[in-house]
Order: sequence, then structure tokens, then C-alpha cells
Amino acid sequence: MRDFSGDHSALALNTATLGHNLDGFGAGWSPEQVIDGCAARGYGGVVFWRREIGSNATAIGQRAKAAGLKVAGLCRSPFLVGPLAPNGREAVLDDVRSSIDMTAALEAPILTIVVGGVEPGTKGMSESLKIVADRVAAACEFAERAGVRLALEPLNPVYGGDRSCLVTVRDAVNLCEVIAADNLGIAVDVYHVWWDTDLANQLQRAGAGRIYGFHLCDWLADTKDVLLDRGMMGDGVADIRGIRGAVEAAGYEGLCEVEIFSKDNWWKREPGEVLDVLVDRFRSVC
Repeated sequence: MRDFSGDHSALALNTATLGHNLDGFGAGWSPEQVIDGCAARGYGGVVFWRREIGSNATAIGQRAKAAGLKVAGLCRSPFLVGPLAPNGREAVLDDVRSSIDMTAALEAPILTIVVGGVEPGTKGMSESLKIVADRVAAACEFAERAGVRLALEPLNPVYGGDRSCLVTVRDAVNLCEVIAADNLGIAVDVYHVWWDTDLANQLQRAGAGRIYGFHLCDWLADTKDVLLDRGMMGDGVADIRGIRGAVEAAGYEGLCEVEIFSKDNWWKREPGEVLDVLVDRFRSVC
């Protein structure tokens, strides 16, 4: 396992950690301020959300590259199924194509896929996952032409109804095997997998060739909001080092992306303070 105690060049910021994924939260730093703040502190990369980028993807990507940062990915695709997805297959795929185009313009290698919840009119997750497989397969073909890889991110089961019918690494790897696209893999987020006692086995199934991202945060024992009360690394009950060890034992050697949704704590702090704390926690507890 890599030693980060004296080297945080593998640290990447997901800008959701500064509240940039939702309107009305955070201090409102521009992408340029985020890039400069991360570069000044020796971060290795940054991951933006679509809502920040607008029509400026090329310029933002170039700015990051000039600052010595990798744009490690883009968050995220539209939901593919479920009550929060665009209405109909073609509307979904049009939005996915726009997301892929933005990823390519940023020169980012990865678009994260959060699949959406249970399709209206169905029960359980099996039928929804079949729809997901069809739509991801179509997206892979377009992404291949754009030079973009797609990372399926299974979410914690608490989101199964509306945000993700994909809730285990097992099912994510199964989808990768069924679709069998060379540019399809998974993203592993501590918040979503910390509870899974079969995680190490499923990561071995995925292997280095299918693990496209690793996301850091923590699960607070007294979580008050399952969406917007994630913990800073070291403040919760997740075995972060154990999970990272399993991810790296499966062959992953990429950036570690901090993604913390925290409307009542970290999003209320000055961004520079947050960036400094991330460096300290990355070195000391991750």
C-alpha cells in the first residue's frame, strides 16, 4: 500500500467538497480559484461538476493543465433510470452524450455514472438494472469515439429508491462483464461501500483494469442527513485505510479523490481551510 504520510501528490479534490454540486452552498469559488488553491497546496488533481463548467470546458481544462493539475474526471452523468432521470431513453442518451462531450473538452479521462433509482412502474432493482445495462452500453459506444471512459459508481443502499438502483460493487462488476466494453469500469467511494464485508473479493474481480476511481470521505456514526452530512476522513466509522488497502491490492494506483457533501459543516468553512485540512487528513488517516 502506498505511503501518503509524506507525499500528497495522489490527492485530488472533488469540488463537491466545497459545496459546488448544489446551488446556494459553499463560498462560491470559481473553477479558476479552485485550480489555483489546489495547485498552491500540491494537489495532484481536481474533479469538477458539470454545473460549474458550462461552456468553458476547454479553457478550464487548459488552466488546470497549466497549473500542473490533472482533471481526473467529471461528475456526473444524468440519472439513466428512475424518478429523477430525463423522460425517455433518447432524452437520457442525449444528456449522456453532452456529458461525454464536456468530459472530452476538459481532457478528463473519466465520466462518473450514477445510474438513478428504481424505474417508475417497477418494483425491486432487477428490471431497472436491465434498463441501465442497455443505456450504459449505448453510452459506451459514444464515449469510445470521444476517448472517454465511463465509471459506474454504486451508491449506498439508502439511495436505492431514487438515486441508484446500483448499490453494490458486485452488481457494478456484473454490469461491466455483461456489457463487456473496454472503456467501462467502476468508481469506489468509501461513503457508499464502507459497510460491504465482501468488498475486497469484488475488487479482486474488478481488477486494476476496471477500477477507474477511488473516492475518500467518512461515514459519521450519527449521520443526520444521508445525502448532505458526510464526514471528513477520520471523523467517522469507515475503515478508510483498510478500504484503500483492498483497492490498491486489486491494482489501483491512481488519484484518491476527496468528495464530501457537508451542508452544515465543511461547506460553511472558508475553502482554503478545507483544502488545508484535506492535506492533513490525507497524510495522517488515509
